[in-house]
Amino acid sequence: MLEKTLLKNSWKIEFFATMKLAWPLIIAQLAGILLFTTDVIMMGWLGAKYLAAGTLATAILHPLFIGSIGIVSATSPLIAQAIGAKRIRDVRRIVRQGFWVAFVLTLIITPIFFNAERIFLLLGQDPEISAMAQTYIYFAAGVALPGLMFISLRSLLHVRGAAVAVLIITIFGIFVNALGNYALMFGNFGFPRLELAGAGISTTFVNLVMFVLILAYVLIHKKFRRFNVLYRLFKPDWERFIELFKLGTPIGLTIMSEIGMFSVAVIMMGWLGTNEVAAHAVALQCAAIAFMIPLGLSQATIVRVGLFAGANNHLAIKRAGWISFIIAMIFMSFSALVFILIPDRLVYLFLDPKNLENTSVILLAISFLGIAALFQFVDGAQVIMASALRGLSDTFIPMILSFFGYWVIGIGIAYYAACNLEMRGVGVWLGLAAGLGFVAIVLTIRFIMRERLGLLKIK
Repeated sequence: MLEKTLLKNSWKIEFFATMKLAWPLIIAQLAGILLFTTDVIMMGWLGAKYLAAGTLATAILHPLFIGSIGIVSATSPLIAQAIGAKRIRDVRRIVRQGFWVAFVLTLIITPIFFNAERIFLLLGQDPEISAMAQTYIYFAAGVALPGLMFISLRSLLHVRGAAVAVLIITIFGIFVNALGNYALMFGNFGFPRLELAGAGISTTFVNLVMFVLILAYVLIHKKFRRFNVLYRLFKPDWERFIELFKLGTPIGLTIMSEIGMFSVAVIMMGWLGTNEVAAHAVALQCAAIAFMIPLGLSQATIVRVGLFAGANNHLAIKRAGWISFIIAMIFMSFSALVFILIPDRLVYLFLDPKNLENTSVILLAISFLGIAALFQFVDGAQVIMASALRGLSDTFIPMILSFFGYWVIGIGIAYYAACNLEMRGVGVWLGLAAGLGFVAIVLTIRFIMRERLGLLKIK
C-alpha cells in the first residue's frame, strides 16, 4: 500500500514539476509564433497576393531555418545531461560550441535563401509571386545567425529554470516586430512603404534585438554569469562541436522533414492557384499556433527526460515521458474543438469577410481547418514522443522513421489525393494528417520499447 501511495505521489509530483517548467516555455512558444503571425496578418492586409508570396517564401525559409534550430537545440539535452551528471564545467563549453554550430549553419543556408526565386520557378510557381517572395527573403535572410545563437542561450535558460526571461524577451520582440511591420510595410511614421521588404527587415532586426537582450541577461545575471559563456569563444572545442552535430543533425533533419512536408504542401497549393495558397497560409497559421502548446511542452520533456537520463533513473524517465504525453493530449483536444466549432472566427482574423474577393479563400481555409482538427492529437503526440527520445539522445532512428512518415506517406497521399482523386487542397491536408499520424504511432511505440531497444543505460 505504501509503495502504491508513493508511486501515485511521484506521478503527481512529476506532473507539477513538468507544468512548472513547461508553462513559460509554452507561452514563450506562443509568443514566438506570434512574431510570424503578425507578419501573416499584415501581409493579409496588403492583399491575398502578398499573403501568397509570403507563404511561398516560408516554403524555403522555414525548413532551413527551423531545421537549423533543431541542430542547435541539441544543446538542450546535452546541457540537461551535464547538469544531471553534475558536470557543470561542460555547460559553458556546450553553449559556446552552440555559437560555432550557428555560424557554420548560417554559412550553409544563406546562399540557398538568395537563390529562392530560381528554385520556385523550377518548381512551377507563378513568376510574379516568386519574385515577391524573393524580395521578402532577401531582407529576412539576416535572421539566421542571431536567431540560431539565441537558441543556444535559450537552451541554457530553459534547463536552469529561467524560461520566464525568455518569455519576456520574446514578448518584447512581438511588439518590436509589430511596430516595425506597421512602419516599414505600410509607410507609417515617416518611413517609406516597403511592403514585403519591410516585413523582412523587421524580422531580421527583431531577432538581432532578442539575441542581444538574452546575451546581456546571461552575462549580467548572477545565476548565469558564473558560466562565462563568452570565455575563449574563438577557441575550438572539437569534441563538443562534433557531438553537437552528431546529436543535433538528426534532430534538425527530422524537424526539417516535417516542416519540409508542409513546404511541399505549399508548392502543391501553388499548382492549384493563388487562392489555395492564401487559404493554406491562414489554416496553417492557426494550426501552427495550436502546435506551439505541445512544442513548448516538448522542450520541458527534453529537459525532464534528459535530467533523469543523466541520473540513470529509469522509472523517472517513464513518468516524465507519459506525463508530458497526457498533458499534450488534453491541450490538443481543446484546439481541435475550436477548429471544429468556430473556424470562421479564426479565418476572419486574417481575411476581411466584407471583401467579396476573399470569399473563396475564406471557404477554403475553413475546410482546411476541419481537417486540421483531426490531426491535432497525432501532431501533439509525435512532437512529445520525439522529444522524450531526444532526452535519451535517441535521434537517428526517429529521423529515419520521420522521413518515411512525412515524405513517403504524407507527401505520397497528399499528391495522390490532390491530383489523382481531384480532391485538390483538401487532399493535400489529408496527406499531412496521414504523415503526422504514422510518425506519432511509430515514435510512441519506440518510447514504449525503450528498454528492449537499449536506449537506457544499464544500472
